[in-house]
Amino acid sequence: MSAKQILITLMMVLAFFATSSLLLAAEMPEQVSLDSMVALFDGVEFDHAMHTDLGEDCSACHHHTTGTGTIDERCVRCHADSNEVASVGCRECHLANPFSAENINKEALDRYQFHIDTPGLKAAYHWNCVGCHEEMDGPTDCQDCHARTPEGDAFYHHDAKDLSAAGTSGH
Repeated sequence: MSAKQILITLMMVLAFFATSSLLLAAEMPEQVSLDSMVALFDGVEFDHAMHTDLGEDCSACHHHTTGTGTIDERCVRCHADSNEVASVGCRECHLANPFSAENINKEALDRYQFHIDTPGLKAAYHWNCVGCHEEMDGPTDCQDCHARTPEGDAFYHHDAKDLSAAGTSGH
């Protein structure tokens, strides 16, 4: 192979990687709205761009992602050699309401039950977010990231300490 052919091949390879990196960057959202629990908590405007700069690669948060394989120990047992997926959004696999009658009935019909241990969306967010925030000294208190709504206060008995001080159980 001549020097000219090597140079042309090298330029083509570099152009390919530069183009694929630009396409991947163009597809990534700068902000992501995490709003599956807006009845109880204000939505979180997740700064995806900032977290992308902090992470090693996409698989740090996304198990089956474009360009990398899975590293999550809960997934890698079965998916070590899995192909990339078209969508890497958490909601694609993690259900916002895994304990709804509809989802429980659907699981009951699944005779193979491969993903019965897949955590719900809330658990998936918290496993990734809180664990990483603890390692990186990020915020870890619930309301550091999302404020509770009045409905959330009522649901979580926010006034329970006031009731116990008054000598009533609140039930």
